[in-house]
Amino acid sequence: MPLKTEILTAIRIVSRAKFIPICIYSAIFLILITWLSAEFSGRQPATVALDIGISYIKIVLPIICILLAQELFTKEFDRKLYLTSLSYPKTRQSFLLGRLVAIYALQIALLFLLSLTLLLCLKSISAGYEQATPVSLGKPYLITFSFIAIELFVIAAIASLLAIRASTPSFVLIGTVGFTLAARSFAPMIALLENNTSLMKNSSEYKSSIGILGYLLPDFNALDTRAIALYDSLTFLPHNWTLNIATNLLYGIGLITLSIWSLNRKKFI
Repeated sequence: MPLKTEILTAIRIVSRAKFIPICIYSAIFLILITWLSAEFSGRQPATVALDIGISYIKIVLPIICILLAQELFTKEFDRKLYLTSLSYPKTRQSFLLGRLVAIYALQIALLFLLSLTLLLCLKSISAGYEQATPVSLGKPYLITFSFIAIELFVIAAIASLLAIRASTPSFVLIGTVGFTLAARSFAPMIALLENNTSLMKNSSEYKSSIGILGYLLPDFNALDTRAIALYDSLTFLPHNWTLNIATNLLYGIGLITLSIWSLNRKKFI
């Protein structure tokens, strides 16, 4: 019951922070972006619209996650509302888990809304132009967004951890955005240096330096499986996709464990 109460409390707090209008505006911008990208593409308008739409979703959702973490953790501590939020018989663990579950549940709800909006846009675009290689809006589409949901789990975990430890809201923004960009980009950079060693001097040393990030960060690039929906072929699915899912989930669970430990040791003034 305490966990359920914390989840409902967090959702009520977020609803007062105009989360619903943000979702509506996000869906409207998605429609506008996909429509414009399809109109200005010379060929394969549905493929271009799907690619741009997924990129938009992968940019917007982490930002909204940061805003939720700031609202439910950082502002809570700044306003000293923890004097009631962490009072007996509530535990700090239930406080954190309740709000983390609320953040992730709201993200999944928005992901579902945006994926459904994008699906309807793509059906409308596909009806007006028949492509030689149509996009897949079935199982590959569902798999693509399932992988995005796993990425959002890790992002929600790191945003919550930083919100607990940060003294300013800007640190949560900078830290989470930096973490997300690094996790998405280090693997493509390594692959680029391996395939083209003439890009820079001492590319091997640079590659080994970037490779260290592979031991510190999850590989979000491995979770980007949009190609299977863009080209309607499951052959683009990584052969080690189960390992990618497991490592990212374990990384997220590790961050949550660290968050609980950090909150239990946090001293409030």
